Amino acid sequence: MKTKLPDNQLKLIGNKVFLLPISLSDCTEKYLNWLTDPEVNRYLETRWVPQNMESIRCFVSRMIEDPSNYLFGIRELKSEQHIGNIKLGPINPEHAYADVSYFIGDKRAWGKGFATEAIKLITRFGFERLNLHRLQARLYSSNIGSARALEKAGYQLEAVFKKQLRLVSDWEDNLCYSIFKEQMTMKF
Repeated sequence: MKTKLPDNQLKLIGNKVFLLPISLSDCTEKYLNWLTDPEVNRYLETRWVPQNMESIRCFVSRMIEDPSNYLFGIRELKSEQHIGNIKLGPINPEHAYADVSYFIGDKRAWGKGFATEAIKLITRFGFERLNLHRLQARLYSSNIGSARALEKAGYQLEAVFKKQLRLVSDWEDNLCYSIFKEQMTMKF
């Protein structure tokens, strides 16, 4: 895997949000509160592990150092406030694909199209700057907001893995959405 692009080349700007590489200065009480809020972390795998400032710093440090992952803070354009994160990775360089995962931690920012725009920005980055061929995202079938954001960003439902994920005491389907490089030019 080649080295990452320098951080000074990685500010991705949209109409509502901009994406900035995550840094240790983003490891704040606000971030910790997002990860420990059951409403926010309902669909995050981090909910299975107790979170604290040290665990957040370790995760962010790993993402900064790992050339196969790009972790960005999602920031509202007007206020420049950190409202969530989006990750591209791990990147499979041989097959030119990567996973996309994200969350909006600031509940006041829910339902305003911020996730959709962040997905569009990271998708363009993956295809145009990293020359990837395919991006994919997986989600719990009851996560309607996330499915809607992906669809608005041009992703299509590709596969359903029946009863693969545990949500509280119930089993849910794991939905796989994807987009290919050639689709991006048609969708954006």
